[in-house]
Amino acid sequence: MVSLSEYGIVIVGGGISGLSTALALHRKGIKSIVLERSDELRATGAAINVLTNGWRALDQLGIGPELRQKAVPLSKFRDIFEGKEREVLLGKDELRSLKRSDLIKALADSLPSGTIRLGQQIVSVELDTESGFPIIHCIDGTTINCKILIGCDGVNSIVAKSLGLKAPTLVPVCGIRAFTSYPNGHGFTNDFTRIKRGTFTMGMVPVNDHLVHWFVGRPWISEDSIAQHNTTFLRDLTADMMKGLPDKLIDMVRKVDLNSLSLTCVRYRTPWDMAFGTFRKGTTIVVGDAMHVTGPYIGQGGSVCMEDAVVLARRLAGEFHFPEGQSYDDGWLRTGAEKAMDGYLRERKPRLLRVSLEAYLMGLMYATPFKILKILIMVALVAFFGHGALGHAQYDCGTL
Repeated sequence: MVSLSEYGIVIVGGGISGLSTALALHRKGIKSIVLERSDELRATGAAINVLTNGWRALDQLGIGPELRQKAVPLSKFRDIFEGKEREVLLGKDELRSLKRSDLIKALADSLPSGTIRLGQQIVSVELDTESGFPIIHCIDGTTINCKILIGCDGVNSIVAKSLGLKAPTLVPVCGIRAFTSYPNGHGFTNDFTRIKRGTFTMGMVPVNDHLVHWFVGRPWISEDSIAQHNTTFLRDLTADMMKGLPDKLIDMVRKVDLNSLSLTCVRYRTPWDMAFGTFRKGTTIVVGDAMHVTGPYIGQGGSVCMEDAVVLARRLAGEFHFPEGQSYDDGWLRTGAEKAMDGYLRERKPRLLRVSLEAYLMGLMYATPFKILKILIMVALVAFFGHGALGHAQYDCGTL
């Protein structure tokens, strides 16, 4: 196990991105610690839809086979857009809906004991004037010196702020997610179904024979200030908005597991901010949602975070592979880390720009009420991304 120092590599954020990055580094024999602000690991958002590219990353992390046992493979994608239905057979593509808690647990359980430090909320980051390495300031007044800092702290990233990045754009659209359990079996086919009607979108995905993950996207309304804190009110509000949809879908919302029900605002980093943003300063870098939050429109948020982890660990390991016992100085370490991070950004930016642009156009198409604009966006999507609905899932992040 390579240990750059007691606090050689610090990862801020114990979500999918942070834990995936720590595990990828661990698989390459590089030690890190993860600072998580909460007193326990949390998995907000109920489930995560993982496509082929995400499973490739999970296989590299070593937990793909375990997680495949927890979610059924889906056979096709059904898109019902303004009453017109389109079906896409998945064929060789792999799509499963994973409970986020299952994914977080599998990542955390695969890390060495002591890697994750809970209750560590950071408030700022600065560079040491002498060494140039990051200094982390925590809310309890403690400071942490490290050699490499990886910000995986999500849409409200403190690390991204320290790099001078703009905050992600907040749009007046909300996402509602939840599970509904069926003790005697749900009876739905193993399809990903998405229904679009005006500015209202609903999707449902079976997780297994007894559990369905569903989600709703719609414009923010005044009642949501109450619904954010009252799951019973949110359930009833959502069901009332579904009039005209099949009764079995309305019933699914009525029978929701209230503990899984959540409402969040949609945030995204624009494609132009992705193109021109500064994501590294010295040996500090941001990855995952802290770098490229895209919104939920193409279902790639979590999978792209896991791709990031594989690529960054591969790049860092390529620079820090040295015989056991060989000495090094800070200058060598800093040069190697910066080279690895720049290589990571060169490799990832084309991929992330493509995902960002496709998600941006899809979000715009779903949000606008104007048919002419919808048609223009569809034309742009075909022009930029071809006819394949799941072309973004064909990406391969490579091996660790």
